[in-house]
Amino acid sequence: MRHIQIALTKGRLEKQVVPLLEKIGIDCTELKDKGRKLVFKSHNTNVSFILVKAVDVLTYVEHGVADIGIVGKDVLLENEKELYEMIDLGIGKCKFAVASIPTYDPSSYKKKTIATKYPNVASAYFRQKGEDVEIIKIEGSVEIAPLLGLADAIVDIVETGQTLKENGLIVFEDMHDISARLIANKASLKMKKEEMFAIIDLVEQVVKEGE
Repeated sequence: MRHIQIALTKGRLEKQVVPLLEKIGIDCTELKDKGRKLVFKSHNTNVSFILVKAVDVLTYVEHGVADIGIVGKDVLLENEKELYEMIDLGIGKCKFAVASIPTYDPSSYKKKTIATKYPNVASAYFRQKGEDVEIIKIEGSVEIAPLLGLADAIVDIVETGQTLKENGLIVFEDMHDISARLIANKASLKMKKEEMFAIIDLVEQVVKEGE
């Protein structure tokens, strides 16, 4: 059987994905006891894993270093890559939202300044609404931008809303639902069709059973 390499997003999503992979019979012992390693083998299958940052999952899959990747929909929306989105895994659920201080008026015709880590997502959203906005990219804690007058509002990922609440912000608009997706390299789906779909079909079955 041909070897399949899976790129996983480091951190919380990785921990949520491991039980799913174990359910389809992939040994994740090395992954669970990883130390500082970034490349791992499954001892009972033809599968190996690499652990990388979310946006790098897309790069490794697009270039064929990884055949399959698991990454959040937020990363897919922000970064256009040549790959296939195969399955919504239904884990890592959250949403993109527009949030600000309580005095913010989303219906105002004044040109708004929006702070965000996701400029492409924010630009596309406001363009679809027919609103001309200025986008400011923030790499760190975006919540303070409206508090300090840098921006009128923010576009960010909201899970529980606790961070917004602690900073005196509220959600004004829900934009997109987000969850983890299984993605695939286009060439791998052709060259390793049998091995790829052996994994993809099992994952899809487990996800449906969990719904």
